[in-house]
Amino acid sequence: MKNFRKIIFWIHLILGVVSGISIFVMCVTGALLAFESNILDYAESNMRYVDSQNRQRLSVNEILDKVSQAKPDAKVSGITINADPNSAATVALGRDGNFFVNPYTGEILGDGAKGWRSFFRVNEDLHRWLAFPGDGRTVGKTINDACNVAFFLLAITGIYIWFPRKFQWSHFKPVLWFRRGLGGKARDFNWHNTIGFWTSTVLVILTLTGIVMSYQWANGLVYKLTGNELPTQNQPAPPQGQQNQPTTSNIPENLSQIWQKAESRGSWKSINLRLPITNDSAVFTIDEGIYTNKFGRSTLTIETKSGEIAKWEPYGEQNSGRQLRSWIRFTHTGESFGLIGQLIGFLACVGGAFLVFTGISLSLRRFANWRRRNETS
Repeated sequence: MKNFRKIIFWIHLILGVVSGISIFVMCVTGALLAFESNILDYAESNMRYVDSQNRQRLSVNEILDKVSQAKPDAKVSGITINADPNSAATVALGRDGNFFVNPYTGEILGDGAKGWRSFFRVNEDLHRWLAFPGDGRTVGKTINDACNVAFFLLAITGIYIWFPRKFQWSHFKPVLWFRRGLGGKARDFNWHNTIGFWTSTVLVILTLTGIVMSYQWANGLVYKLTGNELPTQNQPAPPQGQQNQPTTSNIPENLSQIWQKAESRGSWKSINLRLPITNDSAVFTIDEGIYTNKFGRSTLTIETKSGEIAKWEPYGEQNSGRQLRSWIRFTHTGESFGLIGQLIGFLACVGGAFLVFTGISLSLRRFANWRRRNETS
């Protein structure tokens, strides 16, 4: 057991040193992204909400036409309308942000809090692919994905290493909480063990969900373990060069009637449609607001030519693999559990950054001591 513990320790140390920088970046950016949705909602509150005054909402075609008239060069990638009469319609522009539109007048209320959105975009790029530009994204993503796997292994091996050899309170106490008056190696050791103890479980969850989101084999494993087949894409991506076309193209003239049919399908909290439409099928993502998973979405496919419903897939009837995959996405950000989950994720990310700092500091001290011993021998 002593030799096995030694092997685990060296695996832990080597993984930490090799992947430390990338893990540190992911932890810092993860902490900064933890409350992105809340901050944007507050910063854009003057654009996201309107006074309905019991007026009649414009049709979807009219809203998109208003956007096209006001911003002829805008490249629309989707539209979302909320059941709340005081909510603005949101017209998505891909990575260029959103337009918030008064659904009663067609007035463009704004294009979002650009400063905050730019800040979060930079952090997301760092978090996902180290902000490598252009084709370098693939390289950056490969590095970060591999380092996330290393982080998962660090969390697992760290739990094993943390556990004292003797099951006695006197051995547990020094690694359960911060101790005052320590400095240098003793302080780093205490911080590394204490932070590791309190964050390890959350870090295992965050890294494991990250692995599922990063690798197709891991995503497929979720479906395999739940006894389900990996679903095919509902709506294929448009051909190269035709993505995110202006609102004047790829939008059927009868979209408003199709949208009304989606609204009449049942109760709904919000309806989203990705644009442009391909294969003559409009695929709506509908939040019915009735599920425990607040990010659970149902899918409705309507044929644009006939206006007939081609497929209705309520979230509650989706297989366990698809439902679990939905939980995984927003568990990674902590949003599945509201502000409490986001706060826990934030603290775990901050703790992860300190684990990298203290871990590398301990490694450098170990290396310095090894050098001194070799020089004196």
